[in-house]
Amino acid sequence: MPHHLPTLAAIDTSTELASVAVLHLGELFTQQSSGATTHSATVLPMLQRALHDAGIELADCDAFAYGCGPGSFTGVRTACGLVQGLAFGLQRKVVPVVTLLAMAEAARMAGAGDELIAVMDARMGEVYSARYRYDGEWHTMSEPTLSRAEQVALDAEIAVCGNGVLAYPEAFAAYAAERRYPEILPHAASIARLAVAALANGEGVDARDAQPLYLRNKVALTTAERLAAGVAS
Repeated sequence: MPHHLPTLAAIDTSTELASVAVLHLGELFTQQSSGATTHSATVLPMLQRALHDAGIELADCDAFAYGCGPGSFTGVRTACGLVQGLAFGLQRKVVPVVTLLAMAEAARMAGAGDELIAVMDARMGEVYSARYRYDGEWHTMSEPTLSRAEQVALDAEIAVCGNGVLAYPEAFAAYAAERRYPEILPHAASIARLAVAALANGEGVDARDAQPLYLRNKVALTTAERLAAGVAS
């Protein structure tokens, strides 16, 4: 297979929308499920359906990508763990993709322009946010942060996307309707597209080194920490 056309599978379970995507020969095959009580039970069957639609098998994947966060603690851990298991068994690289960047990519594809702010509802009156600019490749203008919705550094001249806009509309009232994309959520399709560029830049990591991105303190042991604890006990 040509190096510039990798086959990869992507998973995102960072929000209430679980999605998978298989990118094969430049074509995307996607599945999604909304509102599932446990993403872990739905993702692998969805992945099998996407692989079937693409006419390939899991072993045909050159790499695996996932939405590494921020987002739901349980959801981000689920995607990371699933991808680690798949990639480790096949000795493939893993590509972590920041969920806010995946939202920016989805909004750009929806016509939002080349510079925008992605805002995800983090509950408790807070949002995850980051600012990005695209000029053929993505640049992070402000790193992902956790803040009160009203503390997000706004620029009404560019678009804003994400469910944070729906959750806290008063904080984003300065934006004209045509610059708001509140329906945008992280999706495996965007993660797959971004992962291709990341792979080309050598940004894939070994399965054991894949980590979730947490912006809020939470007791969540990494695989290495759990193994160390097991050895210690």
